[in-house]
Amino acid sequence: MNKTELRDAIASHAELSNAQADKALEAVITSITNAVAGGDKVTVPGFGTFESRERSARTGRNPQTGETMEIAASKAPAFKPAAAFKNAVNG
Repeated sequence: MNKTELRDAIASHAELSNAQADKALEAVITSITNAVAGGDKVTVPGFGTFESRERSARTGRNPQTGETMEIAASKAPAFKPAAAFKNAVNG
C-alpha cells in the first residue's frame, strides 16, 4: 500500500474527502516525525511505539576495499509494534 492508497482508505473509512484525509495523514506523519526527532516517544495504543534509539560508535569495513573505518555514533528511528498489531498480522 502506498501513501495515495492509504489516503484513499482513510477517506473511505472516516467518510472524509480525499483532501481532508490527505491533510489528516500529513498531520499525523509530521507530528510523529517532529516528536521522535525531538527525543520523545509516540505511543499509539493497539498499534505501537515510535522512538529514537542511540547507535554507538563502532568499527566497520569498507566492502569495496576491505579497509577498516570508524562509524560515528548516531540516532535511528525505531518502531516497536504493540501486541494487538502483532496478533492481527500473525492471524
